[in-house]
Order: sequence, then structure tokens, then C-alpha cells
Amino acid sequence: MQEIYLKTSNLSHSYDRLLFLDINLVLCAKSSISIIGESGCGKSTLLHNLSTFLKPTNGIVELFSQDIYKLKTKALNNIRRHHISPIFQQHYLFRGFSLLENLTVSSIISNMDIDKNMLELFSLNKLLDKNIGDISGGEQQRLSILRALIKKPKIIFADEPTGNLDVKTRDIVMDSIFNYIEDYNSSMIMVTHDKELAFMSDEVYEIQDKSLIKLK
Repeated sequence: MQEIYLKTSNLSHSYDRLLFLDINLVLCAKSSISIIGESGCGKSTLLHNLSTFLKPTNGIVELFSQDIYKLKTKALNNIRRHHISPIFQQHYLFRGFSLLENLTVSSIISNMDIDKNMLELFSLNKLLDKNIGDISGGEQQRLSILRALIKKPKIIFADEPTGNLDVKTRDIVMDSIFNYIEDYNSSMIMVTHDKELAFMSDEVYEIQDKSLIKLK
């Protein structure tokens, strides 16, 4: 059995209304989970609960067998810095910088070397001297993802990571992520409106009527 990276117990969250109730979820090494649902159902809120950035109204989130919302700040920041990475829909790249310079910034922050194998995995090894403005949208998205993965996180938290891409480029980007998960013993939880994209993951859930329903 694969190692469990993330586990939730009876997770619920409310603002002015209840978004979801009693969610139980398990994420293991080398696995991926997608969560879909209508706008406003709480997908992004759930992702924030899971990724250490928003304490749930009720319930427990465990990362690597630790109840993250009971950890002291130093221990929680250690998990954020070394073991998890968010991937966003927007690229958030440094304009005017080359690909290598963008990656170097992340390498310095995470105190990790740029992995040549990962450059090849994301098909960016021949573009390092190119300026950000001189590469395609798909290449920029692969770069933004690779920049997030330099520290080799065990869990990727992805919020609409390919929302601005055409279908062909989307598939290339997602293949790179799934290859990373397999090659580096990682995992992913992704929220998306794209059902076709969602069903590329090992497991698919939908937030319906404040509950998490398994579709795959």
C-alpha cells in the first residue's frame, strides 16, 4: 500500500452559509485526485483548507500524519517550504527574465538545485536562455509549473492549472505533471471546471449538495 500523504476527517467549512460538510478524503503517494463542481460550491475553499492556507470550520486535515492546524508556525512553514507546492491558473512569471533566471529565483528560495532531468521532463532544457516574452503560452505554463516543483514537493495543490490553454497544450502540460508525480513519488489534488481534464486523474470527486461524491 502506498504511503498516505494527506487525510481529512469530517471536514466542513462555512462563511455566511455552509459550503460542504463532513468531507473525508485520502491522498496517497503516486496518486492524483480531481475535484469538480459548480461555481460557488466551495472547490477553491476546500483546496485552501487542504493546502494549509485556510483553517476549516470543523474537522481535521493531516499532512504526512500531522494535524496541520495544530502545528506551530515554524513546523507549518517547513511543510509549506519543502513538501507542498501550489500551482495556479496564472503564470506569475518574472517578465524580462529568461527561463533560467526564473528558475534560479525559485532554486535560491527553496535551497534546491535545478534538476536537469526535470528540465527534460517538461521539455524546457533547450529554452533556458529565452526571454519569457519569446516563448509560447504552453511553454510559460510548463515553466511556471516547473518553478513550483523545483523543491520536489510531495503534494501539488493545483487550482485550474491549465485554464488558459488550448486542449492540445493542456494535454502536454498535464502529461508533464503526471510524469512528475510518477517519477518523483509525488501526488496531486486539483480543482477544475474541466471535466475532461478532471477524469485524467486517478480519482474524481464532485461537490454536490454540500457533500463530496466520488465519480471515479
